[in-house]
Amino acid sequence: MRAMNQSAPRFLLAAQWVVRKGVTLAEIAVVMALMGVLGGAVGLTLLRQQRFYRATTEVLHAREGVRDALELLSTDIRGMSTSDTLRLVADSAIELFANIGSSIVCHTDGSIGVGLPAASSGRGNAFTTFLVQPDSGDIAVFHRDSLDGESEWERHRIAAFGARPPGTACPGFVVDLATPLSPHVKTSAPVRFIRRGRYSLYHASDGRWYLGYRRCNAVGASVCGAIQPLSGPYRDYSSNPRSTGLLFEYFDASGARLTPGGSPVAIARVDVTARAESRQRIVVEGRVNAPSDSATVAIAIRNR
Repeated sequence: MRAMNQSAPRFLLAAQWVVRKGVTLAEIAVVMALMGVLGGAVGLTLLRQQRFYRATTEVLHAREGVRDALELLSTDIRGMSTSDTLRLVADSAIELFANIGSSIVCHTDGSIGVGLPAASSGRGNAFTTFLVQPDSGDIAVFHRDSLDGESEWERHRIAAFGARPPGTACPGFVVDLATPLSPHVKTSAPVRFIRRGRYSLYHASDGRWYLGYRRCNAVGASVCGAIQPLSGPYRDYSSNPRSTGLLFEYFDASGARLTPGGSPVAIARVDVTARAESRQRIVVEGRVNAPSDSATVAIAIRNR
């Protein structure tokens, strides 16, 4: 009995130790509450980060749309000639002949076939360069070697354009013209290739407005093909020049503003304003926002 009584305290201590090893319901509730608060804070942080990156992406997309539009339009407008290549001047559209390539005449087959050198030679020289390869819907403009008082350049519509095989005179490209070449165009004469097209702000089937491009017929009245989107979306078209998505403004050499739709001969500068919008609206700090960007570029016409 005494031995049993002496071992009893040890048993009670062991039992107490086992009880202390467990977790109470209150402790579990506190831990769960802390985990919920921590999880909520992490989730809220991730949500804010997601919204931030989404907003940044939309802002960059809007800026990219503005940059692409202004760079593309600046290149074509700067190189055009108002006397013979500008066909439409409007507040949201412009139609012109844009340069798509250049070369030199290295061979003539009769009066309608013209040979051009290859785009590159073994020595690294490039006498022929194309942004896009010309075809039957384009114009070739040849420099005239004459002093007869006529135009310095003569224009011919391209009937066909193809490759000239190796082993022939002037291997590279061959251009078949719709009309005979005059004798004033000599070998090594510069030749430019131009394409008629129209840039405009248009309303797409998704309800948004984009900068679009239509390729038009080379000669005669303006007949253009299907429109192709280039960049956007932009703000909706408006007659208000301060809010419309794409705006063309025209000025003469003295800086006076010209009315759209008038004669293009007097135009010396074109100002282009692009106002792009994001593809999606985002929520920032509880407010719905549509990231946007805008810019204006003044383009002096080089070939007046």
